[in-house]
Amino acid sequence: MIKDLQDKIIKLKKERDICILAHSYMPEEICEVADFSGDSYALALKAKTAPQGTVIMCGVRFMAETVKMLSPQKKVILANPDAGCPMAEQFDKEVIEEVKKIYPDYAVVAYVNTTVELKTVADVCVTSSSAVKICKAIPQKNILFIPDINLGTYVKNQTPEKNFKLLSGGCPTHAKIEKSDALAAKEAHPNALFLVHPECRPEVVELADYVGSTSGIMDFAEKSDREEFIIGTENSIVQHLQFKRPEKKFYPLSKDLVCHNMKITTLPDVLNCIYGTGGEEIVLEEDLRVKAVKCIEKMIEYGG
Repeated sequence: MIKDLQDKIIKLKKERDICILAHSYMPEEICEVADFSGDSYALALKAKTAPQGTVIMCGVRFMAETVKMLSPQKKVILANPDAGCPMAEQFDKEVIEEVKKIYPDYAVVAYVNTTVELKTVADVCVTSSSAVKICKAIPQKNILFIPDINLGTYVKNQTPEKNFKLLSGGCPTHAKIEKSDALAAKEAHPNALFLVHPECRPEVVELADYVGSTSGIMDFAEKSDREEFIIGTENSIVQHLQFKRPEKKFYPLSKDLVCHNMKITTLPDVLNCIYGTGGEEIVLEEDLRVKAVKCIEKMIEYGG
């Protein structure tokens, strides 16, 4: 039974000094056993202040790397070693170094959804909730935004005073949603507000009543006095909101808004990590970690 596994995990994590982090795209049964759930950067900050010496990340690889970057003294375990992020892996360090040669006066702004190696060539890191604020705050007028062209386009539209260069990267889960999907959802649910993540295509974002990060979408839906919402991000958020506010109605923008990398982590994976028979410990060379963490420190400096 799910509850039997959950009870065992909760008991053992306390006995073995383990903190469990669950990204918001994890299923409800994993979020329920986590010490903290939320977006990747918020989880990394929670890990930094958590008293436990070991951290299990229920998410994807770049998230576990970010935790290790900010908490090098802790043992960090990725719950399922196969959980990657296609967007984070679309560009490597060498490609961006060549692009920087073409645009030497452009600051490299890296979405947090990037590998640790790619962060070493970034000037500042951003999250989806802080990207506009930070791009406005940095002194450079010219910005090379990587890797998500859709988030980059959204930020560009919000900061017309800056010059942007965008690359053709992005989240394949969000990017495959088309304007026709949004129009169909709005027609099916005419009384619902449309809440969307800026990783979606610009023509989808333009139809939204609210645009924001995953946490922003959840917060908006929970606090709004409206009763119906179309959720334009990963479908786990529909489930979480249904648990949090069962008196409201939440509809997925599309049945295809599913991150399969997030879905491969299971409760038995978490339990095996606690037993020491599963998962993968994240190990970063200190020189690499120091170079990569600088862009996150800059993000904090600019108010991220």
